[in-house]
Amino acid sequence: MGAGRYAPSPSGPLHLGNLRTAILAWLFARSTSRSFLLRIEDLDRVRAGAEELQLSELAALGLEFDGPVIRQHERLDTYLQIIDQLRARDLVYECFCSRKDIAQAGSAPHSVPGAYPGTCRSLTTQQRDRKAEQRPAALRLRSEIHSFSVTDLLHGTYTGMVDDFVLLRNDGAPAYNLAVVVDDGQSGIDQVVRGDDLLSSAPRQAYLASLLGLTVPTYAHVPLALNADGHRLAKRDGAVTLEDLSEDGINALQVRSILLESLGLPTDSLGAALAAFDPTRLPGEPWIVRPEKIVHQLMPDASHNG
Repeated sequence: MGAGRYAPSPSGPLHLGNLRTAILAWLFARSTSRSFLLRIEDLDRVRAGAEELQLSELAALGLEFDGPVIRQHERLDTYLQIIDQLRARDLVYECFCSRKDIAQAGSAPHSVPGAYPGTCRSLTTQQRDRKAEQRPAALRLRSEIHSFSVTDLLHGTYTGMVDDFVLLRNDGAPAYNLAVVVDDGQSGIDQVVRGDDLLSSAPRQAYLASLLGLTVPTYAHVPLALNADGHRLAKRDGAVTLEDLSEDGINALQVRSILLESLGLPTDSLGAALAAFDPTRLPGEPWIVRPEKIVHQLMPDASHNG
């Protein structure tokens, strides 16, 4: 059997939505007898001490991982080797477009919203040389299709756009869509559980995996945790991290109970939740997080403290 994974970016403490997705990824993996791996996606947005903090938060919930932690910054040479392989197949080209250039091209008639219009796809050598004098090039995939379909355990068959997406940014950093595909494929990950805001990126990634001869994973894009205004949960929404809640006297196991309850699962242990886990019965709507209600539910006398 293959493996599932959880892959946070070390940009700060994990909030309740991140932790809920981690639990779901663990449940999906363990319920299908898969290994469960941890990958730190640290190609950018790294905050000092954040990785250690996140590891302690996941451990406090009782989540255990198999094998060593995978860190993307240690795999730069691997990503560059993969790009070289694609370049040898004439599947890579230089792109000198700025975000403004792409936005303006995307607003033109007959353009596909969100798609790269292929501005630099057929530049001559002379044109590339002139543009290179003005700005460094990113590297894009020369896609041979316009759409690709993936299987999602919660959304069914999903068909999405595939354009000439970036493989290497113009600052020399591997792009997210390349790194995750290579990491998943080389780590034996064949089940990807993550937030449903990433569903639209799955066809691009699955297409790249197929080009590289890697296993295209089965996906489960799970509903996000949102704040009371319906926006993605963030630190500014109040007591949404273990650290915040601990200041109100709420421990990690109490938080885990709240997270399991939000999934309609038994709250006394991860083992009990796993025994009852059925993906078809998971809530299909986002979880609306109201920190003050969580605090009141777990610590009804908190409002009288201090």
